[in-house]
Amino acid sequence: MTFTEFWTEIKIAKWGKYVLTLLIFLVVFLFIGEQSAVNFVRRGREIRHLEEQRDMYRDGTENAMREIRTLNNPDSLERYAREHYYMHTPNEDIYLVEE
Repeated sequence: MTFTEFWTEIKIAKWGKYVLTLLIFLVVFLFIGEQSAVNFVRRGREIRHLEEQRDMYRDGTENAMREIRTLNNPDSLERYAREHYYMHTPNEDIYLVEE
């Protein structure tokens, strides 16, 4: 075995340790533990889902508050009762027209 062949084998073995160490680090970083990249992506997806739910509930709350403000007005209350519950005064007739 010549010196150059020996030196090449040492270089390959030396770099092999670094590559193995790097691969182990990447596996640990990507897949193992609470702070892994997989869990990071999963938590990000969950956060986006929860933010969408929050926005949906805020919109529902705003609509309900708007309807409550509308129903506090007596004229609006009467109109709402007529449209949704078909209420009428004693001397009125109601005709329902379906489209």
